[in-house]
Amino acid sequence: MSKLFALVDCNNFYASCERLFNPQLIGRPVVVLSNNDGCIIARSNEAKALGIAMGTPYFKCEKLLKAQGVKVFSSNYALYGDISSRVMSLLRRLEPEVEVYSIDEAFLHLSEMRGRTLTDYGRELRQTLRRCTGIPVSIGIGPTKTLAKVAGHIAKKNEALQGVFDITSADVDAILGRFPVAEVWGIGRRSAERLALCGVTTALDLKNCGDGWLRKNLSITGLRTAMELRGISCLGLENCPLSRKSIASSKSFGYQVESLAELNEALATYIEQAAVKLRGQHALANSLEISLTTNRFSKTAVHYSARKVITLPEPTASSTVLIRHALPALAGLYKPGLRYQKAGVVLFGLVPESFYQFNLFSPRDRKGSSLMAALDQINGKWGRCTIQHGAAGFDKPWKNRQLQKSQAYTTSWQELPVVKASLPVL
Repeated sequence: MSKLFALVDCNNFYASCERLFNPQLIGRPVVVLSNNDGCIIARSNEAKALGIAMGTPYFKCEKLLKAQGVKVFSSNYALYGDISSRVMSLLRRLEPEVEVYSIDEAFLHLSEMRGRTLTDYGRELRQTLRRCTGIPVSIGIGPTKTLAKVAGHIAKKNEALQGVFDITSADVDAILGRFPVAEVWGIGRRSAERLALCGVTTALDLKNCGDGWLRKNLSITGLRTAMELRGISCLGLENCPLSRKSIASSKSFGYQVESLAELNEALATYIEQAAVKLRGQHALANSLEISLTTNRFSKTAVHYSARKVITLPEPTASSTVLIRHALPALAGLYKPGLRYQKAGVVLFGLVPESFYQFNLFSPRDRKGSSLMAALDQINGKWGRCTIQHGAAGFDKPWKNRQLQKSQAYTTSWQELPVVKASLPVL
């Protein structure tokens, strides 16, 4: 049997993570909010059934959510990231070829079923994941990654399929004829609008378009998508995730900040977070860009937005060096009297650490590299920000709002769930 693809997609992942340690939420509508408790970014099926839309600002629907008995959570990325790691680690133990596509999705290669049907294998895999991690998943199986995505979409929407759909066992053209082109993996909103104007409204329409027309109107990427819909595999597994070309860290503040001291703390914190990711992919940054902005939606205050690019004398992954260059530049952007809503940093010009040849006479800080490695090791073991730069502050009153955040059940000793039980009398 030729290799097939399976897409494993965690159902309503953020909401499912919140339910793991709070079983009273099973069957109850749950939503998760974005950074700063801004808008809805995840919904349980029960919340979807109430008509709660994705991306709705929280302040607009807060009363409705309370009236409907919806449980609301601030985003808890430490929890979601850890549960995701558990799911992906289990998949790697069960299958030799796995591509982690996102925090809640992974592609697998399927080759040897040993007497089982693909659907039976998918159901076994689904049950194993649920038993070992507590997370419900949907599994789509197809001869290409794009068709596996289509199958996964159907598996998630149709309860009769019990979370697994093998598109190779069905009439593919009939399915694609009912599948909107806007929902095809790799077709963005603008491309879908352009295709609709040309009468291409379903995945089957896209599949049947001529190669020359596709190349002209959607480039080689659109042609590959159409070929994948035809069952011709053009996209293999990416077992090693591609390194990012830039790393950004920015957030809105919990309240509008006026003082330069608090802005310094916030920017230093964001630089530390970005630098950890930079070192995690064993890269160095040649430049960084800092940004500062007021509330652009305010109808009364003056809107101000500024950014500055800083070219570093030597590529670095040191939080200390990055902070040292960024804070003076921030002082240059700062205007007293304004109330700032957001700050951020982008590290770019990234090069692999192992490939870069430092100048023989450059003042490379080898002790600094060892210090960063030790800092990452300690924080990795004991939790983020166990040790941090003094410039990042301690109380951080400016931090984004997380008024309804659940505990870090799996990543903090202080927040482990407590089980109370009485021993039987013998």
